Amino acid sequence: MNLVAEWLAHLHCNFGDEPLVTDARVGIFYTGVELSTGEVGVAFSPRDMSDTVCCPKTAAGAPPAGRLIGRKAWEMAEYAISSSALRRALGIATLNALSSAAIKQHGLPEGVLREGLDALDAAGISPDDDLVMVGSFIPFIKRLKGRVASLNVIDKHRDALKKEEQVFWIAPNRAAQALGRASVVILSGSTLVEGGIDELLNFSKSARMRVMAGPTTPLWPYPFFDRGIAILGGIRALDPRDLLTIVGQGGSGYLFERAAQKACVIHPSIDLSARRQRPYPRLATASLSMGTASWRRGNGY
Repeated sequence: MNLVAEWLAHLHCNFGDEPLVTDARVGIFYTGVELSTGEVGVAFSPRDMSDTVCCPKTAAGAPPAGRLIGRKAWEMAEYAISSSALRRALGIATLNALSSAAIKQHGLPEGVLREGLDALDAAGISPDDDLVMVGSFIPFIKRLKGRVASLNVIDKHRDALKKEEQVFWIAPNRAAQALGRASVVILSGSTLVEGGIDELLNFSKSARMRVMAGPTTPLWPYPFFDRGIAILGGIRALDPRDLLTIVGQGGSGYLFERAAQKACVIHPSIDLSARRQRPYPRLATASLSMGTASWRRGNGY
């Protein structure tokens, strides 16, 4: 079973509620889904798609526009394993919303939550590290260049990097070689939508630290911890409706700051005592406080 299918199966096994989809937006940069519980999840909106929907032949695989609201959330979540990239974006956004609802109700099943902590700070990068990113994290590149032994960025689009930073670029067809020699790997959460996450994790087995980061990244730890991802650096919605509005009006992740907050879920084996925590404001609510509910790993998970 692939990573996304395991996430769906385990979450559904442990969160028995049956919320409905009350809103869905497919923006230029991100896709957002709101549930009847009030939670909103987001995911990367795929671009450069070969399966555009301008003709009946390809329209059959697209999401049923105009008929998404009122659907059962778990039905929409199954889009996460669809062959259509647009459907996968809606499915991953729905899974993120369901994950938030599950954590709000029961607490985290595993790991340590750090609100306001940046994934890069949590990772504890050292000057000796050979670091590879999958996806262009521009703020991370700015902080890391010249401060690690080597830095490489795997991205389909070389022009996603600034001209002076394109020296770090590596084409996707060289991913296996680059990831095989990395000591630290930072994966974009968009890989859950664009595909290939299982292969990327297989290529990077020898890395001492693997991180997933970005707004698409879930805060639900299983099966990500079991697959060797030690840090999940995603977002918490501070104002879910505002976040959905930003997504629907074509906002990028840079505009999420007013409606969401960075947060990390970290494997309990990582010592955070030496990590620097950035001074982001903490939430007034305790919706993600560590719960005491007894979680189970159903169906072999």
